[in-house]
Amino acid sequence: MEANKASNTPSTAPSLKVMVVDDSKTIRRTAETLLSKAGYQVFTASDGFSALAEIVDHQPDIIFMDIMMPRLDGYQTCALVKNNEKFQNTPIIMLSSKDGLFDRARGRIVGSDQYLTKPFTKEELLGAIQEYAADFTSN
Repeated sequence: MEANKASNTPSTAPSLKVMVVDDSKTIRRTAETLLSKAGYQVFTASDGFSALAEIVDHQPDIIFMDIMMPRLDGYQTCALVKNNEKFQNTPIIMLSSKDGLFDRARGRIVGSDQYLTKPFTKEELLGAIQEYAADFTSN
């Protein structure tokens, strides 16, 4: 029963599925590398439309979502995800290069749970997941 204690990754890591939605290939790859090395299962999408399909297919436990994307921006995508009964409790962390009060407030209005400013650090990314990890293990 104590098998997870021998691992260097958090005991919740292997069971958590993380989605990263960003139109920047660099941001997607950076986040995917950091999260994969930490033991998380990572899925990515380059825009809101792609993200909606991937979210339905993979049912992530937590979603990092860029705000400024073509076709369907992060605010619109977040609102659509949160309005779906199946995903309304999935934490969504908005990613943006903007750090304004208006942007944060708008993110909260559409249902985001947290806001990270780019460029983010490894500690910020992993810390955001750990903040919600207890919710996954208690269910």
